[in-house]
Amino acid sequence: MSVQVEKLEHNMVRLTIEVEAAEFDAATKRAYNKKKGTFSLPGFRKGKVPMKIIERTYGEGIFYEDAANDIMPNAYDEAVKESGLEIVSHPDINVTQIGKGKSFIFTADAAVRPEVTLGQYKGLDVDKVPTEVTDEEVEAELKKAQEQNAREVKIEDRAVKEGDVITLDYAGTIDGVPFDGGTAKSQNLTIGSHSFIDTFEDQLVGMNIGDEKDVEVTFPEEYHSAEVAGKPAVFHVKVLGITEKQLPEIDDDFAQDTTEFDSLEEYKDDIRKKLLLGKEEQAKNTMSNQLIDKVIEGAQMDIPEAMIEAQVDQMAQEFQQRVSYQGITFEQYLQFTGQDPDAFRENMKPEAKKRIQGSLVLEQIAKEEEITADDEDLKAELERMASMYQMSVDQIEQFMPESEKESMKNNLATQKAVDFLLENANVVEASEDLDFEG
Repeated sequence: MSVQVEKLEHNMVRLTIEVEAAEFDAATKRAYNKKKGTFSLPGFRKGKVPMKIIERTYGEGIFYEDAANDIMPNAYDEAVKESGLEIVSHPDINVTQIGKGKSFIFTADAAVRPEVTLGQYKGLDVDKVPTEVTDEEVEAELKKAQEQNAREVKIEDRAVKEGDVITLDYAGTIDGVPFDGGTAKSQNLTIGSHSFIDTFEDQLVGMNIGDEKDVEVTFPEEYHSAEVAGKPAVFHVKVLGITEKQLPEIDDDFAQDTTEFDSLEEYKDDIRKKLLLGKEEQAKNTMSNQLIDKVIEGAQMDIPEAMIEAQVDQMAQEFQQRVSYQGITFEQYLQFTGQDPDAFRENMKPEAKKRIQGSLVLEQIAKEEEITADDEDLKAELERMASMYQMSVDQIEQFMPESEKESMKNNLATQKAVDFLLENANVVEASEDLDFEG
């Protein structure tokens, strides 16, 4: 195999890869052996038709595509390794010569890691982000814990009020005609949650178990279903049951029953510490992002479009996984939001480019400042992961190839570069605007 490298514009390269004819002919033979069982011709048993007969019947190139697909992945990987290039995108493949007895030639256009010229990255100003925890924030966390530990009690002797969880049947119509999704049986609804449209929940307040009534609402103009968007509807509703949340008292007993602490004050102190840690982490991220944006602004780099497309591919895949956890498909998400796949990808490009720029400048800072991650750093990270997933380090390493460990080291070095930026920044206190009279 031979490889030629041609530099193109905007950090793109073209690899021209030539595979010997004997190797291509062998791949063609492998393709025949895999597919011969699918051919049936008069005078031959199925799977026993000779290769030459198949080629004469269907054309000499009948197995070329399979042979090319067999050869190209390994040939491309070997070519990239031989060239020493740092490829950062998927290749655009184009076959330029294919045929029996000929060398197999194809080109692969791909993006290479852009060179980065940094501007100033030490001594940059960054706005300080406050991390103080207020008493109100601690009380809000206590309130959440109180809600989580509430008891649900069935109510028989009063009407529906704000905060109740009710069970109901409903059937919706528009101009007297039922519509898709407008009917449900034994549906639970929290009054005041505003999970139903318009004033639906408000109109249920005051109803008793067994009561029925018509509720009139109007769907929002931007509602995801065009069939009902902006239209008035009538729901016939029947209340089947009422449940009330009873909140526990927030006191020492509450702390003892729901936490490992003996007193409410100890519990509050723990809440305050956790809120502070979260705010400090958030402040670090906010200040880091400010600094990285400034470094990007002062740096020079030419990012190829193919690199951006590869980043969009990764982001789109991550997004599809996230929406699947919410019980909807990516296609449903696009339908609800009124987007098509091309527009979705286009909207992702600015963020994709920013991510690439951030990674490139941090990698360059790590290079110029000789910031690296060693085996001890990797060990500490593996121990952190082991603790998170309740596994041993040996168990994690068992499923982790060396290439992934090297990738982790690179990520750790990048994080050290972020810490370097923060350590060498000028933290500026936020000043309050002063009003002067006179």
